[in-house]
Amino acid sequence: MKKIFLVLVTLCFLISCDLDTRADIVIDGSSTVAPITNAVVEEFALKNKNVDIAVGTSGTGGGFKKFVTGEIDIVNASRHIKKEEIEKAKKNGIEYVEIQIGIDGITVVVNKENNWLTEITDKELEMLWKKDSKIKKWSDLNPKYPKTDIKLYAPDQDSGTYEYFVEEILGKGNKPRIDYSPASDDNQLVLGVEGDKGSLGYFGYAYYLAQKDKLKGVKINGVEPTDENIREGKYKPLSRPLYIYVNKKSLKENKVVKSFVLFYLDNATQLVKEEGYILLKDYGKQKNLINEQ
Repeated sequence: MKKIFLVLVTLCFLISCDLDTRADIVIDGSSTVAPITNAVVEEFALKNKNVDIAVGTSGTGGGFKKFVTGEIDIVNASRHIKKEEIEKAKKNGIEYVEIQIGIDGITVVVNKENNWLTEITDKELEMLWKKDSKIKKWSDLNPKYPKTDIKLYAPDQDSGTYEYFVEEILGKGNKPRIDYSPASDDNQLVLGVEGDKGSLGYFGYAYYLAQKDKLKGVKINGVEPTDENIREGKYKPLSRPLYIYVNKKSLKENKVVKSFVLFYLDNATQLVKEEGYILLKDYGKQKNLINEQ
């Protein structure tokens, strides 16, 4: 899987600047979905050399902030749009189409040298991540574990991965402990866990697969993170759908947007799998939603 990057057809790095709103298509949002979208952009650009597509990774929440005000055409999302985001979109006259493009399993990982943890329960994850957690060392979680400091890594608060994990593990409306290392780029989380023997983190399944030789995936409630377990929803409670949301006005008024989204769905079977995520059984329904616009 390729590292997350910002794309402007020639795949330029635009890390410190705003997305180019002069581009033919402007996309932002989830760093989990971005590898799939970037792969589609690469393929689309080979056949449409005069089209500029800007892709950013400000997180699902950051992407929706721009999407509901009409700043961008498409948002990559690793969660369903929230009620308050729907209301803001309505207020601003933004209509959209929700397109599921794959399935992910948020994978809990530890350092490769961690020889004591092979599985963890959702209750133990709650004990570890809850706001008032007193767990500082591995032995605090289980006296059989070593007295090694726990170093926690997680996506930042604009991430849909963060929001999904917190809601599923801690419960809706709750907040996690604050003494962890956050990052908007999942590659930074990979490096963090990789570099600290006492570390534990979580991020999208594709990032784990890409670094499987350097990290150790942890079973949750005895279930291993695998394609089959995630597809069948057995990797509970962290299996989740992945989406792109498309502005209806962009679809109707910009032929390039509609062409790109149909190209996305035509190539999803290949590219979603190549980027390490789980395929839907059929993309026909999604294509019909776009063709109806």
